[in-house]
Amino acid sequence: MATVDDLKFQEFDAAANLLAINPDATTISIDDPSEKPKSQRRVPRDTRRDEDDDLLGNDVSDKTELLAGQKKSAAFWTFEYYQTFFDVDTRQVLDRIKGSLLPIPGRNFVRLYVRSNPDLYGPFWICATLVFAIAISGNISNYVSHQGHPNYHYVPEFRKVSIAATAIYSYAWLVPLALWGFLMWRNSKVMNIVSYSFLEIVCVYGYSLFIYIPTALLWIFPFESMRWILVVLAMFISGSVLVLTFWPAVRDDNRRIAIATVVTIVLLHALLAVGCKAYFFDTPEKSHATPTPAHIQMPSKTTTKAQ
Repeated sequence: MATVDDLKFQEFDAAANLLAINPDATTISIDDPSEKPKSQRRVPRDTRRDEDDDLLGNDVSDKTELLAGQKKSAAFWTFEYYQTFFDVDTRQVLDRIKGSLLPIPGRNFVRLYVRSNPDLYGPFWICATLVFAIAISGNISNYVSHQGHPNYHYVPEFRKVSIAATAIYSYAWLVPLALWGFLMWRNSKVMNIVSYSFLEIVCVYGYSLFIYIPTALLWIFPFESMRWILVVLAMFISGSVLVLTFWPAVRDDNRRIAIATVVTIVLLHALLAVGCKAYFFDTPEKSHATPTPAHIQMPSKTTTKAQ
């Protein structure tokens, strides 16, 4: 009959063989059945915690580093600071252009297209394209309107490019700046007013001008009735984008102030459209007509003889 010492020796021998096969195996002593299993190969507590952090904490640490990197903004005089304003892909630009051409009531342009990633890429190139479209179309329109007139001599007006650039970029930057300052001031007075960032407002104004690019190209045709119809249509589409975007921002304000703000936005927008049509596509001045020798009065021979 096996004694207790023999049982312990057998247990030790079996445990040794088991550990030889699998070093991570656990053993249980028969002296105290209530004792919890103990690992024969202990791992320090700190090391195991580090392993858990590697398995479960990497994503958290990566997110923390990412958020920290996002919070760190470069200085405004560096290239990296302005690079973030042009971080947009072609699909987003096309979606925002489509949104500016198809304003739908109840769909806010900022919340639907801009708020996730406002950009300056689209507004900058839309304004640049509009500048050249208006200037070139205006010159072509003047040439087409007076083609065949013997007293008209075509002279390209390059100054129209600088005038168009001044008007359009001033409107696309100064008006949003004034509107942003006004909304910030009213937000300090009324708590329910929706606040937009300056970049978001510039983005809305820039994309709202896209409709005037094809409109300016169609203004080449010298039909005044068609031109005014195109002006009204373009003002209605682009103005609707502005009204549907900024009315929710001021509707909780005083009724008169809210209406006056929206009316001012529409009037400034209409002033730009009508001003561009009237200045760049009006009838050329008579000074463009070059004098011909027939216009110069020369003393006739009969008059000289009479004298």
